[in-house]
Amino acid sequence: MFEWWRQRRREQILQNPFPDDWRAIVASNVGHFAFLDADERKLLEDLSQVFVEEKEFEGCGGLDLTDEIQVTIAANACLLLLGLSHDMYRRVGSILVYPSAVHQPERPRSVFDNTVEVVPGQVALAGEAHYRGPVVLVWDAARRGSRNPRSGQNVVFHEFAHKLDMLDGAVDGTPPLRGSEQLKRWAEVCSKAYLTLRAESERGGDSFMDAYGAVSEAEFFAVATEAFFEQPHRLRQSQPDLYEVLASFYRQDTASRMPRRS
Repeated sequence: MFEWWRQRRREQILQNPFPDDWRAIVASNVGHFAFLDADERKLLEDLSQVFVEEKEFEGCGGLDLTDEIQVTIAANACLLLLGLSHDMYRRVGSILVYPSAVHQPERPRSVFDNTVEVVPGQVALAGEAHYRGPVVLVWDAARRGSRNPRSGQNVVFHEFAHKLDMLDGAVDGTPPLRGSEQLKRWAEVCSKAYLTLRAESERGGDSFMDAYGAVSEAEFFAVATEAFFEQPHRLRQSQPDLYEVLASFYRQDTASRMPRRS
């Protein structure tokens, strides 16, 4: 009954056309929008419209919450869902948005820690995803990453990849997969790529993937997601197996739709 009501509610939301000023925001702020075909653009608009309606945004640290902030974040988050179900964000209830870098205390965190207070400390954050809790984002970092689709760093992709990872109850770098064969292939490829990145990081080697992915399997999946969407040609060339398993999960071929640099 709840699923029927939710689908009915979404249909009602989509009876209203996507606002022209929202479309202008997406075209201006979301660099990846230019790489989508007409059907993908329409799907992204629909997903974003539902996302803004269903999720609770909160401006923090004196930030005045605007349509630009909500629509830009929603469109980036929903880019990950173009080949997936919208319900994969069912555990995303709220998004807390700060104007610029925030800090948290240097203390161990449990994946079951739902506290959302951000206080002065030693660790600067551009974003954070809480298990069964909100997503925390910094607006200037989110806008910067959104406008530059080739930078390799997009904090919205990163934090919402964590939310996909958390769906199965474990923050282990493995999102919900389709069957034992896909899981086996995922474990084989991602474990090897993660250990390679760790080894490169420990010896100070140079990798186009962010060394932060060597921190844990969970961070590796988030960093690999950024690479898959932001630098797909480099990822496919340097790690074709990793590109293949990510394309299989997201059901998107990002390298094919993103033009190579001239």
